[in-house]
Amino acid sequence: MIRRVGISCKVYHGEVFLGEAEAFPTPNSASNSSKGQGLPFPNSNEIRIDHLSPPSERCPPLSVLQTISPFTVRCKVQAKSVAEHPLLHRLYLSCFQEFRSAVVVVGNEELHLVAMPSKVEKVSCFWCCSVQAGLYASCLGMLNLRCLAIVFDLDETLIVANTMKSFEDKIEALSRRIDGENDPIRVSGMSAELKRYVEDKDLLKQYIETDTVSDGGRSISVQNEEVPPIPGVQERIVRPVIRLLERNIVLTRINPEIRDTSVFVRLRPAWEDLRSYLTAKGRRRFEVYVCTMAERDYALEIWRLLDPDAHLISSKQLMDRIVCVKSGLRKSLQHVFQDSVCHPRMAMVIDDRLQVWVDKDQPRVHVVPAYTPYYAPQAEMANAVPVLCVARNVACNVRGGFFKEFDENLLQKIFELNYENEIVDLPNAPDVSDYLIIEDTNNLQNNNREAPIMEGMTGSETERRLNQLVHLTNERQTKPQTQLNRSADDDMMANQPSASNRIVHTELGQPNLLASSMFVSVLQEIGKRCETKVEFKYTNGNSKDLQHSVEVLFSSEKIGMGLGRTKKEAESQAAENALRNLARDYLSFIAPVTSSMDSETNKHLPRDDNGFLKENYSSQDGSAKKED
Repeated sequence: MIRRVGISCKVYHGEVFLGEAEAFPTPNSASNSSKGQGLPFPNSNEIRIDHLSPPSERCPPLSVLQTISPFTVRCKVQAKSVAEHPLLHRLYLSCFQEFRSAVVVVGNEELHLVAMPSKVEKVSCFWCCSVQAGLYASCLGMLNLRCLAIVFDLDETLIVANTMKSFEDKIEALSRRIDGENDPIRVSGMSAELKRYVEDKDLLKQYIETDTVSDGGRSISVQNEEVPPIPGVQERIVRPVIRLLERNIVLTRINPEIRDTSVFVRLRPAWEDLRSYLTAKGRRRFEVYVCTMAERDYALEIWRLLDPDAHLISSKQLMDRIVCVKSGLRKSLQHVFQDSVCHPRMAMVIDDRLQVWVDKDQPRVHVVPAYTPYYAPQAEMANAVPVLCVARNVACNVRGGFFKEFDENLLQKIFELNYENEIVDLPNAPDVSDYLIIEDTNNLQNNNREAPIMEGMTGSETERRLNQLVHLTNERQTKPQTQLNRSADDDMMANQPSASNRIVHTELGQPNLLASSMFVSVLQEIGKRCETKVEFKYTNGNSKDLQHSVEVLFSSEKIGMGLGRTKKEAESQAAENALRNLARDYLSFIAPVTSSMDSETNKHLPRDDNGFLKENYSSQDGSAKKED
């Protein structure tokens, strides 16, 4: 066997000389050109260990390093002789047996000497891996506890908040839209939305003026809640708060001395279920962070309402874990973890928007439909599982998948590696993004009118099917015009299949599969995107030829009917008729809105909805930006 000749180095632990070793730079080392030697150490003739990493019972150092800094082996180090350098061998045994690494600090980088078994040499030998300073110890603690990080957005993800100013602005804008609208169905929906805004504004007004609210005949007074002080940052604060827990409503005051800073907060249903999962039985499954475009004072108070007992984020951690992003910037996990507290590979995000995150972090974002308690209060109950319960299940699956891969793949293969292996033999490490399914980004932009879809088709699939529908409609224009010039009332009362309907079904082929799948799925997609419930009401007909009748209800309003020999045939015809009725008014209405939203999202500018989200909080006009 031909022995390679390495670079001779003296090894120290602090000022204590441990022995001599040879270092062999790896071919792909980023420092190959450094001093012409190819070693990452400040002095190529010595290795000065600063400290040993914390021990671990379950995670060998190489598994941690491969997870947070994959394929960063900078060199290999081998002691010259066990007999001549017993202190170096003692260090090797300690690191090998206790799952520790010897750490060399180089500026903002740590070089970890990982003790490796050898198939040939009977000497102490190490792999040297690089990682950002401080990251190893933090992530080791999380991996030992089988814990990941979860980052929450606030507004429209966990809560919806309004001030008197934002209530007034929304009521005024909605009133103007109602005045200019001729469609009675849409007027009815907007009027119901307006009524909800007015009712909550009245409650907020009572709170501001009297420190009480009247709810269901009860008069409820404020309770003074002391805000736990943030060490070295905040003096003692007592806020007058009213909690209507059965309605998921909280009224609070950002500045207790200024009534105009009062805010009406609606907590998203099932938040307690998600919070309980994160803290169940005192076991920490996730380290919790918040990333918001809101102002810090507002964000701190909103989070206090969500986590009143500080079980998710302790008071000492608040200033580091509530991360506020300036307007015009995009969110990033690197910014959230700027103090090397976690690696993005070990973090997932819960947000109602995808595009506000930098591209590289988007695969780690679980996008939830925007919380719209005024526009579509029934949306939260449209599915059997509430939105935040779905998020809880997603988080549970992500964590389970991550650590299953860590234990069954990464750890097993790490234990099989030897000093003589090459870097390419390292196994791939798990990444949170491996266990999250990202929706089509076309569906992830919304301003209370278009929410991400959790189930069913993606946006591209819907667009393709809508295009098919348009194509079919264009084909029908070659048919006799008497079939196309019917009034809306005629369309609504299409109680029997027309000749053109039969022709289209014949041309499509497989009417029970393709037609039903296309028309019904597109209709359901439209309902989800505007968070309006779509229902199919089935009845049995009296006719022997047409035994099934179906009505389509859109936000409880009948918009189409269909008859057929089977339920699927009747359902398909009803969905097709409903789409035709919606196409003229509804689709033409959302097109410019969607175009406007795309434009605004591309600018990454927060919306102007909430009175405490502007940079200039005390501006005279009281306007505010909406947190993304």
